[in-house]
Amino acid sequence: MVTMDMPRLDEVSDIGEARPTVQVKYVDTNDGGVWVTWRWEHALDKPRIWGIQPAQLAGAMAAFAPAIPTPQQGESADDALRRAWLVWGDLEREKQLSWALSGSLIPGMLGVELNHFLEAGMWPHVRIQPSRALGAVPWQALRVDEGERMVHNGDVSALLPASVRNSRRRAASPDRPNGSVVAAVNPVVPGRIPGLGSVLREHEPIVEESLATLGDRLRGSVRPHLSRAQLRDALGEAGRLLYVGHVTGGGYGLDTRLHLTDGPEGAGRAEVIAGQHRPLTAADIAFDDGWIVPARVALIACGSGREATFADPTGLVSAVAMRGARWVTSARWSLPTDVGLEWLQASGLSASATESSAPFSTFASMVAAVNDAQEQADPVAALGAWQRGQADLWERTGDAAHSPLIWGALTTTVS
Repeated sequence: MVTMDMPRLDEVSDIGEARPTVQVKYVDTNDGGVWVTWRWEHALDKPRIWGIQPAQLAGAMAAFAPAIPTPQQGESADDALRRAWLVWGDLEREKQLSWALSGSLIPGMLGVELNHFLEAGMWPHVRIQPSRALGAVPWQALRVDEGERMVHNGDVSALLPASVRNSRRRAASPDRPNGSVVAAVNPVVPGRIPGLGSVLREHEPIVEESLATLGDRLRGSVRPHLSRAQLRDALGEAGRLLYVGHVTGGGYGLDTRLHLTDGPEGAGRAEVIAGQHRPLTAADIAFDDGWIVPARVALIACGSGREATFADPTGLVSAVAMRGARWVTSARWSLPTDVGLEWLQASGLSASATESSAPFSTFASMVAAVNDAQEQADPVAALGAWQRGQADLWERTGDAAHSPLIWGALTTTVS
């Protein structure tokens, strides 16, 4: 692989009144390297391209692999979280990893261009389409300066492949800021199936108070019995969907599964689990009749947004985007519940001696933060503001309640 000549700053510096917005796309190469291309939306005729050599990338990705809490083959979800916690539970180890990732993955000239706009008082928007090898990278959390992450230097969002966001089959739903909010928060999954139990404590005032702010716009509740048919019918005229629960992976992106209260009688493409429950797949949403998804969607569940890691980078996020969603907040990897986070902190795996603020309400606070961000005019900016606050607390305290294992997992895809 070879790198191209260094692009010139003056080619993109004249922006006028536009907001600096850049589309950054990563493509894996056969030799283990990555091509990076980026285009500023005010200067689309001045594309940039940079090659990341395999040797430059290998060390950072080898260090990152153990920190990804998505279960590997033959590994349980608990084992994956324990493994990842060795990094995410220790401030110094996490900082070293974040430095290594940013140093390897962010082209120097892109950094120069971002700094140029920041120094001019312009807040950039960085839209990232990762390659398969980089699908789990927590871009918002990457450390780019002493005490600063990418979220301290701009709004960061995810970019769907052009084949999805520009598809002729896609019809973007109108934004309805005052529309109803369909809340499927911790829905009951039938059958007491291991790994699909409650993700919230029985009484979680932070979540309940957040939902209460929606007033008469709220449709749904905490711990509902909700089938796919009921969800589909409720979404037709809604302004938002807030799902908090379980997502599990299948063999390919469109087989990613969202868990509601459907029993075996529910029609769908997924096999029935334990004879008692049929999940809702991304393919069901993408291809079955009747699905109209609102413009704003939050899918707060393990790996709800990890579709970029599949060979076919289409999953739940792409499916709801095809059905109309324009802003979709999702998680790149497995998320511990508050009980799970307390268990991790008590495990003694982390080398950090920092005192924690357990018992935690980190997961519940994340749900409330996402719910609030989806209410704002710019959900990307609102979520980024919350992530900056979490990053500052993590940097200052090393408290597990503010570990990037939680806030670094979240991203918003904009179509």
